[in-house]
Amino acid sequence: MIGITDLIVLFFQALVLAYFLILNGTYTIFILLSFWEIKRYFFVVTQHDVQTLLSCNYYRPLSIIVPAYNEESIICANVKNLLSLKYPKYEVIVVNDGSTDGAIGKLIDNFRLVEVKKPIRRVLKHKPIRKMYVSLDYPNLLVIDKNNGGKTDSLNAGINASSYPLFCSIDADSLLDKEGLLRTGRLFVENKKVIATGGIVRVLNGSNIQDGGVSHIRAPKKIVELFQAVEYTRGFLSGRTAWNYFGSLLILSGTFAVFRKDLVMAVGGYRDTVGEDMDLVVRLHKYCKENDIPYKIIFAPDPVCHTQVPTDLKSLLRQRNRWHRGLIDSLFYSREMFFRSKYGSVGLFGFPYFLFVEGLGPIVEFLGYLAFIPFLLLGILSWQFALLFFIIAILWGMWINIGSVLLDDVLYKRYKSLKDMLKLCLFGFFEMLGYRQLIALDRFIATFAFRKKGWGKPKRHKIEFNSERQI
Repeated sequence: MIGITDLIVLFFQALVLAYFLILNGTYTIFILLSFWEIKRYFFVVTQHDVQTLLSCNYYRPLSIIVPAYNEESIICANVKNLLSLKYPKYEVIVVNDGSTDGAIGKLIDNFRLVEVKKPIRRVLKHKPIRKMYVSLDYPNLLVIDKNNGGKTDSLNAGINASSYPLFCSIDADSLLDKEGLLRTGRLFVENKKVIATGGIVRVLNGSNIQDGGVSHIRAPKKIVELFQAVEYTRGFLSGRTAWNYFGSLLILSGTFAVFRKDLVMAVGGYRDTVGEDMDLVVRLHKYCKENDIPYKIIFAPDPVCHTQVPTDLKSLLRQRNRWHRGLIDSLFYSREMFFRSKYGSVGLFGFPYFLFVEGLGPIVEFLGYLAFIPFLLLGILSWQFALLFFIIAILWGMWINIGSVLLDDVLYKRYKSLKDMLKLCLFGFFEMLGYRQLIALDRFIATFAFRKKGWGKPKRHKIEFNSERQI
């Protein structure tokens, strides 16, 4: 007769196995779907289409908003990059969020800024603006110096000050490809239902920078950066594209995304949360569904934004903790969407997946890792279960990583060096042997602290835009 302890152990085994089956099975299906979807997308989109858009008047002007706090080492390179983008008509709005370093001085000196008085229609709430500047050399550059209020507060200030119907949010530590705006802007032209879109985010660390742009994509050198390069490749290849296919995309990276301004204002702009990117997308879904507004929120696989990732373990864990707190907080805030047919595939499929697999999954994963070795040594778990667990959780995860890297190379061919590709494949193989468990522990802790508002700031590499160098 099976005792209570045996039933608990059996339930625990089934729960852990089910989690890893669902997780790895979903990743596998998503990668296959993504491969098909991206090939279909690139069949439709050609270089000729982009050049046609650039040469005609059939476009929508756009405002780029760059929130910046203590970004003295990188802000000038970022602005230089943005001012050199290919797009018929756009403005760059840098929002200095009460920085205590010399960022505002660097901007004044490098772009010949002069103070102006510009009236702003304050639709969204934000901290008081101290000064506003325009450039004598770049008429489409506006710099706002305001009291510190955080990233979401800065974005809201930028939206209020913006002049155009579309706005693009981009992090100060990121560099956008020259045609990135064209490739996202064309989506709003081709389909009037599109209200938000975002592109692929790649790891900047290790690449060569020249004239404020990426001249040569290279794999990072540090171990912690290489693991993140693998994660970014897997996440954007398997996650964003597949959810786009199902019409249930719940997140556009805050590193780079484009939105329709009127609808963002209608939902109250950015909410004060550490997961502002996902939170805004979820609330846009909710608002459009509740008000019967035809809409599309889509992911575009061809615009590329390169971003600096944490270079040390402490900064990485702080970032991942914030990401997971933001995910839980966003889902909790819009919890009435959960499994409601009123919200279509977002409520029935996207929301439950992100809640159970991405949100609460780390609890199952961490407890599975924690109990695995002692249970095995005490004979509570069978060797057959241990072998099955190893195959599903470890080997399957390794090959998903390697498959993502190889598929990414087939589709995009971003890395020119075979050595770089082999490095990424190698770290995709080893991710499941320590790194994955550490991230799971951090996300486990974050699950119970989602109300915490702290952001934390990772270390940055200084970016020069006058000469070529490696980041």
